[in-house]
Amino acid sequence: MKKKKSIWLWVLFIVMIIVIGLVIWQFIAGTADKLTLDEFNKIFTQGGSVATERTSEKIYNGVHVISGVYTTADGVTRKFVLTLNNANYDKALAEDPGFAEFVSKITLIADANSPFMSLIIGLLPMVILIGFYIWMFSSMSKGGMGGGMFGPGKSTRPREIKSDVKFSDVAGINEEKTELVELVDYLKNPNKYAQMGARVPKGVLMEGPPGTGKTLLAKAVAGEAGVAFFSMAGSEFEEMFVGLGASRVRDLFSDAKKAAPCIIFIDEIDAVGRKRSGGMGSSTNEQTLNQLLVEMDGFGSNSGVIVMAATNRVDVLDNALLRPGRFDRTIQISLPDIREREDILKLHSRNKSVSPEIDWKRIAERTPGFSGAQLENVLNEAAILVVRDKRKMITLTDIDEAIDRVVGGPAKKSRAMTLQDKQIVSYHEAGHALMGLKLESASKVQKVTIIPRGNAGGYTIMTPKDESNFSSKEDLFASIAGYLGGRAAEEIMFGKNKITTGAHDDLDKATNIARRMVTQFGMSSLGLTKYLTMQEESYGQTKGVYSDEVAYKIDTEINVILEQCYKTAVEVINKHKDVLELIAESLRVLETITAEQIDYIDKNNQLPKEVVEEKNRRAVEDKKKESGEILEFEPDEEDK
Repeated sequence: MKKKKSIWLWVLFIVMIIVIGLVIWQFIAGTADKLTLDEFNKIFTQGGSVATERTSEKIYNGVHVISGVYTTADGVTRKFVLTLNNANYDKALAEDPGFAEFVSKITLIADANSPFMSLIIGLLPMVILIGFYIWMFSSMSKGGMGGGMFGPGKSTRPREIKSDVKFSDVAGINEEKTELVELVDYLKNPNKYAQMGARVPKGVLMEGPPGTGKTLLAKAVAGEAGVAFFSMAGSEFEEMFVGLGASRVRDLFSDAKKAAPCIIFIDEIDAVGRKRSGGMGSSTNEQTLNQLLVEMDGFGSNSGVIVMAATNRVDVLDNALLRPGRFDRTIQISLPDIREREDILKLHSRNKSVSPEIDWKRIAERTPGFSGAQLENVLNEAAILVVRDKRKMITLTDIDEAIDRVVGGPAKKSRAMTLQDKQIVSYHEAGHALMGLKLESASKVQKVTIIPRGNAGGYTIMTPKDESNFSSKEDLFASIAGYLGGRAAEEIMFGKNKITTGAHDDLDKATNIARRMVTQFGMSSLGLTKYLTMQEESYGQTKGVYSDEVAYKIDTEINVILEQCYKTAVEVINKHKDVLELIAESLRVLETITAEQIDYIDKNNQLPKEVVEEKNRRAVEDKKKESGEILEFEPDEEDK
């Protein structure tokens, strides 16, 4: 059908070109010299000529029109038009032999006396114009659904796929998989539930941070049940044309009912299911949401269609969408804990050549807060590094570098760092590490580096000592002190006037924690009142209106918390300055130190063996350079 439509468009285009050409020709002909019969005869008598092969004769209602090109005696070429009625034409043929001879050489090419031809010539431009408008509006209407010349994009008709993902391909979310097993059983054996009078949830909403496996779980349900899987993103329902979102919702559910039993999956449903405003509901978004509400509530008890949706902002969804009968069940999918991260890493290492010496539990300890997608990316980056170095097996070093790449980007080893910058960064990162060592509620230090990555001159990786779902006030204070440890170390070692801008990201994170303690967690003198942030208010939650006086108190309390935590950081560094010096010196020598090396410094109050060996090696090299035994440049062939 697309090919046939294309052919007709080409035909229309060619006809339009012909009509335009005829109009232009008529216009040019209308500007030619209008000659009388006497003037026409003078052309011949004065040595001129008329090109008979470029001359034509037409008859319009008994009037002979001869048009063409003539050349004067002096070589000037011009167009002409000679008009004669029947009487003059017949007389000229009878009395002027030269004219009669001329006429015999040209061909009568048109007879405009035909009423049929006159009708065609009169109506053809109008027909072409009407056809063009019909095609244009047809393209606009089809384009509104996502295609066509004037459409906003390609077709967004719901995509039906056959999922080959199984529950065995999903790791780290065992409890969530258990919740979905009954959906698989219902899709396979719907009569069993109907006989018992049970109603399986019509809609399942999965909420969780990005990359935690929400889409993968939906595909796994369809794959285990062996049913069709319709997938659309929430943003695909919305376009610039009003009413198209509602139309796409109808198309989606219509196709799904024909293919039942099946699963409809709507990714990022908050793009279309956002809370309705207090207006009249005339916006495109609200029309689409209303249609979605109607379709979800219109299923029969045995329709065999289950709607699954994913979002990381369930708080912005309309309440009507979450009521029983629509999305009956909400499944919380959180970031994986240490045991789940270990399972995810093992799952994604199945198709890779991995060293048997790798301890997946240790890697899981180093990756707190990583989602399943990030863990998969870690192993993929490690595999790329192995291919780049032309090796055959992924080692612990590759995975360690891959984790750093996911956290901060590739190392900027070519970035020039002066000795002064290296000293500042080493003390800054040592300050962070010291907070993890000496504060009881602080996170455990896993790795410290002063190798620049991204916009950071260095960074410290710290993992929670206990992966709990709750943080105490003491934990939050320790976290803030940990972020401020770098700035405190700079001030103590170099003075207040020598502090740098390197702590800007630390200050941002520390301030955010302090603000949440005051406005959301009720951990300040302002009491238990929750004060919403501007972002929360913009998502339609109950607006927390408070006076300028309360805003001043909030800012004051935040500053009090930050000052208190900074004071703690300064006290810890002053008390354990010797450990700070050893950590900073180790960083300047090795650039990267591990948790084991940091623990060795803390327990023995001396440099690790690796640092001492590297310092000795450099000292020997320096002596050899001074004595001339080692050249500081590579000699060329002449020097050799």
